[in-house]
Amino acid sequence: MDPFERFDFHLSSRTMKWVIGAGAVAAGGLVLGAAAAGIAASALLRSTRKFPLTGKVVFITGGSRGLGLAMAEEFARRGAKIAICARDSEELVRARQCIERETGGTVMTFVCDVSDRSQVESTVQEVQNHFGAIDVLVNNAGIISVGPVENQTLGDFEEAMKVNFWSQVYATLAVLPEMRRRSEARIVNITSIGGKVSVPHLLPYSCSKFAAVAFSEGLRAELGNTGIKVVTVAPGLMRTGSHINADFKGKHSQEFTWFSLSGTNPMTSISVSRAAKQIADATVTGRAELIITWQAELLARIHGIAPGLTTELLGLVSRTLPSPGESDEKRKGRDSENVVTKSPLTALGQMAAKRYNQTPA
Repeated sequence: MDPFERFDFHLSSRTMKWVIGAGAVAAGGLVLGAAAAGIAASALLRSTRKFPLTGKVVFITGGSRGLGLAMAEEFARRGAKIAICARDSEELVRARQCIERETGGTVMTFVCDVSDRSQVESTVQEVQNHFGAIDVLVNNAGIISVGPVENQTLGDFEEAMKVNFWSQVYATLAVLPEMRRRSEARIVNITSIGGKVSVPHLLPYSCSKFAAVAFSEGLRAELGNTGIKVVTVAPGLMRTGSHINADFKGKHSQEFTWFSLSGTNPMTSISVSRAAKQIADATVTGRAELIITWQAELLARIHGIAPGLTTELLGLVSRTLPSPGESDEKRKGRDSENVVTKSPLTALGQMAAKRYNQTPA
């Protein structure tokens, strides 16, 4: 082949590659542009079709303390009628008094073990009989067991699934038939950043929360052509005071120390009242997902881009956590206190525990 022909051939090849590359970039730009336009249009639609809470009936599972209580107060402040359920009747009495004192709102309480399908279904029916309908279901009830996998039993995994996952399924399926008969409703599922990134020493919890996220996201997709909006809430660390009622296994005191320090530190956690406001706002707008705390948002994004990297980093974190204990005994945080967990380092957590009904009056 003549040298000039070879030059023309290489030139034309480069030109074709450039044209193809430019076309791909342009096509990619069009796709991204269309996606951005769609997101903007969706955001605009949400802003113009808000769901006012005044007069709405909000049913919150696990509403007697912690985040559940904070949400009940926030929804009540916005004019909603509140129904809450929990297992402990005395806690429910204190919670009702607290909500009424703080907000002056209308509150109904129901004793219910959300891991029991029949109890959930009968409680939903009672709420509907009293108020006429449930406009907002907040699936909030949950438990957490902290400790290395060597000290976790099959029962711990089964219990986490019953309370953290199956309770959401039970309550949702119970309210759906009546919700479908109306033009608008909300189902708010409280999951966790632990349902997006599995954290060491929280394996039963994370497994159940991953399932809850899948249920919530899939449910929103399936109900997309109805007026029912499903909101998936994935909180990071919040100062709810719930660390004292969490279950700990292995080296109880050491596990409780790292958990309480990270969950009550203002550098790593958010106040539960702020979290409740964000959840109420997300309910009004009907947004698909709310990740609470910038730390949780960052972790979720990094994990989405580089899951292998985050897993390796969490493996390094795991090496700093307590080694397995000799006993699989489960012990509450309040029974695992030590000098550190009673110190000013956890002062905000101690205040939250008193404010949000984590301790007896």
